[in-house]
Amino acid sequence: MATDSKPKPALSPLWTTVKPFLNGGLSGMAATCVIQPIDMVKVRIQLTGGGPIGVAKEIMAKEGFGYFYKGLSAGLLRQATYTTARLGSFRILTTKAQAANDGKPLPLYQKALCGLSAGAIGACVGSPADLALIRMQADSTLPLEQRRNYKNAFHALSRITKDEGVLALWRGAGPTVVRAMALNMGMLASYDQAAESLKSQGLSEIQTVLGASAISGFFAAACSLPFDYVKTQIQKQQPGPDGKLPFAGSLDCAVKTIRQYGPLKLYSGFPTYVVRIAPHVMFTWLFLNQIQKTQKNVGL
Repeated sequence: MATDSKPKPALSPLWTTVKPFLNGGLSGMAATCVIQPIDMVKVRIQLTGGGPIGVAKEIMAKEGFGYFYKGLSAGLLRQATYTTARLGSFRILTTKAQAANDGKPLPLYQKALCGLSAGAIGACVGSPADLALIRMQADSTLPLEQRRNYKNAFHALSRITKDEGVLALWRGAGPTVVRAMALNMGMLASYDQAAESLKSQGLSEIQTVLGASAISGFFAAACSLPFDYVKTQIQKQQPGPDGKLPFAGSLDCAVKTIRQYGPLKLYSGFPTYVVRIAPHVMFTWLFLNQIQKTQKNVGL
């Protein structure tokens, strides 16, 4: 019996190249909309101290629920740059590495190397948006005369460029890149092993993905939080009365912090950071999976 089915048209090389970048950015932005309030609490803990519940109550009482989404435009812009570049380049790198490996599955160390490289690329691209996000979230903790009062991410970027120069957009880029590399290393090094272990326990596919994502999110947080703390301190610092910045660089910030407060200070807000990182990893992969299914259903 004859059928009316027609072969699906081949996808253009341009779309094939662009798709992993587009999908990565969309999934990261969707996850950020869910996680933004937790990220706000995490940043506030790093800047002022306190526990997550107490900080959340203080924000709600003094500034209202809407303040939890302060800096959302910068957060979305960060995902549109950082996650787009990170996930897109990771897919390109792993595809090329697998081709060089005669099509065989990549060993864990090669995936980790691809993740490290992709994290560095994404962080370089997303650093300006990350700087804007940190400053917007930290603004209310400053004295009134020192507040920058950025209206949105683009206003922040234009003000920073005008007042401090273009290169200031990459202030703290060093620790941002290192943090991204550490985060990706922790995430990739633990995900495969966790997925294999959970699958062997007879869990379903969705349970395996969620469980492995949560475990990898924990290790990603453990590896990256010290760098995230330093990055936050570098990005939000302002010149003192003598015109000098408190820290000469990320290493100086880390050394001074450890000397004054001890090494555990670098893990300030760790429970909240884990709660923020692990769900973001899970939501990103869940949204990405749904986006890919939808594209497949419509022939993309």
